[in-house]
Amino acid sequence: MKLVPFFFLLVNCVVTTAFAEFKAASVIVDITPQTFPVLVNGGMLSRSVDTVHTPLSARSLAVSDGNESIVIVVVDSCMVPRPLCDQAKSIASEKAGIPMDHILISATHTHSAPSCLSCLGTEADPVYSPFLVKKLVDAILTPLKNLEPAKVGFGRIDAAEFTALRRWVRRPDRLDLDPFGNPTVRANMHSAKNYDDVIGKSGPEDPELSMIALQSTDGRPIALLANFSMHYFGDKSLSADYFGLFCNALQKKVQPEPGDERPFVGILSHGCSGDIWRRDYEKPVDEQFNHPKIEDYTEALLELAFKAYQDIDYTIPEDVKMAEQRMTLNYRTPNAQLLEWSQRIVDEMGDRPPKTKVEVYAREQIILHERQNTEIVVQALSIGKDIAIATTPNETYAITGLKIKGASPFSDTMVIELANGGDGYIPPPEQHLIGGYNTWAARSAGLEVKAEPVITETGIQLLEKLAGKPRRSTAQPDGPAANAILTAKLLAYWRLDELSGPRAVDRSGNQNDAIYEPQVLFYLPGPKSEEFCGKGIINRSAHFAGHRLRSSFPDLRNDYSITLWFWNGMPTNARDVTGWLFSRDREHVVSEYGEHVGLGGLHSNAEGKLIYLPGNDMEKAVVGKTPIERWTWNELKFVRKGNNVSIYLNGVEEISQESKANFPDDLTRLFFGGRGDNDSNFEGRLDEISVSQP
Repeated sequence: MKLVPFFFLLVNCVVTTAFAEFKAASVIVDITPQTFPVLVNGGMLSRSVDTVHTPLSARSLAVSDGNESIVIVVVDSCMVPRPLCDQAKSIASEKAGIPMDHILISATHTHSAPSCLSCLGTEADPVYSPFLVKKLVDAILTPLKNLEPAKVGFGRIDAAEFTALRRWVRRPDRLDLDPFGNPTVRANMHSAKNYDDVIGKSGPEDPELSMIALQSTDGRPIALLANFSMHYFGDKSLSADYFGLFCNALQKKVQPEPGDERPFVGILSHGCSGDIWRRDYEKPVDEQFNHPKIEDYTEALLELAFKAYQDIDYTIPEDVKMAEQRMTLNYRTPNAQLLEWSQRIVDEMGDRPPKTKVEVYAREQIILHERQNTEIVVQALSIGKDIAIATTPNETYAITGLKIKGASPFSDTMVIELANGGDGYIPPPEQHLIGGYNTWAARSAGLEVKAEPVITETGIQLLEKLAGKPRRSTAQPDGPAANAILTAKLLAYWRLDELSGPRAVDRSGNQNDAIYEPQVLFYLPGPKSEEFCGKGIINRSAHFAGHRLRSSFPDLRNDYSITLWFWNGMPTNARDVTGWLFSRDREHVVSEYGEHVGLGGLHSNAEGKLIYLPGNDMEKAVVGKTPIERWTWNELKFVRKGNNVSIYLNGVEEISQESKANFPDDLTRLFFGGRGDNDSNFEGRLDEISVSQP
């Protein structure tokens, strides 16, 4: 073995340490078009404008540890297609030597910017698109030339009052038609304008406003990269929407008198908000239309963000890393019948653009059929050991961002959507089953049903690769109420805090996992968060939208108890039985041996009251005493001791009934959120289900 002199080892160590110095720089590039009129994205049909309401920008941030350099560009655009991103990356890579996979380009998703991506009824503007490529190259190259020693910090704040779930689930008896004439729409954007039509939200919000702040080593602000899950506000074209207003106002607040050199740059990236908007439909009707102006909304959001920004602590990170995964995903292409229907409509259109929703989606079927699949890009990057960013190339639901952030091995993670492509909505698989605009097959929502779990898992794996350690568990902590349940003689305890199905994990240790049927939604707020999870943690529940939770207990006999929490979404005057909460019976039928507990409806004047049905004759149903208010959490406890049944509502006995325990040995199946025959399944949330025996 050849020995290396100690002097050379020492010199090499010193040089390496000096070389690996964290640096950063940021820049704003004006991307406002110079040629008018220009096509604008963001609507169903094509439109063009020739006015500029607010300038448009590409705001970029470069970081380097001396060995690796990374550039993040956030563009005032509705969506930027992957080929255009790749073109700009390729040119910049060749000029600066930075690898293409170390460049992140994302869109803010303003609906009032020039079109550079053909989608629905709007084509890419042929003049603006090449202009944008040149500007993106400038945005990548310029900060790389101006790197300076820096330090970094991470901040976050709850901005729940500025974002809300816009996609609500419709009643099963009030479906809407899709563009193909089929009654498939159980959930859609803004469907909660009429409370009587809906049963609740289709998913959770992500109210976190997170930020990565950079300073020079002497404390001069360099840049702030913020991330927030709110779709867009809506502004006159051309406009950077609230994203641009936020950034400009932040810059003035942080650096009221910027110098000619190295001015502070504010950047607001788009968080996972495919199902998110600003209107909170949970507020009373008289408040729903009291909307702020875009300037007032932005100013209030900025004030909140600035508080968190002022509290950020800074450190000098040891390194920066970036990883990328490219993959091919299929489109959901039309079957022969749909393709024939679409072709007839497109043939009648000739060369003109589509004028109706039906024409738009007919043309989209032809395009998906011709393309069949597409390449997508997923990235992750880290700054030091604590801060990370993951990306999706889609309009991603808030729950997807929560999945990635919850599992990330980094303590501080933001998820930037519409990055490195504009591949449309990717609802989680269960959301496809309840339909709506976000699921209609088109370039705006065309990827295969498994796209969301594939992209989510890829992002988490890339974060694991960068961290060099496995993901975190997303299971919720057990607060005092959960711990009290765990001390009982349990057969099973399902907290229903999963982010996806099909398995509901048994927390009792008995391994009696239950199975979610497909049409169940996840991670909605649950009851008594502090009691079940501890301070500062939101308890989570499952929302049942037509299907059930199935379980089986081979040793279930005549003495058992069930406790659960329920939140009813259906009006109690909508059908004979508002919904069955749980059922012990056989699959596909309602037998004379089963027993069932539900929420009453029109039958027997039981509106909103608990009902107990032994067997299958509704005339024998026993009705409780207390009407239960819609959209409120309530505790149900069912106790069977031999031939006696007691049912409690919020700790008070509602029903006491003698009911013969003549269960056959094979009647061991329990259903939650529905009955064995799927009649009048529960429409609402369930949580904290426990099954016990004495």
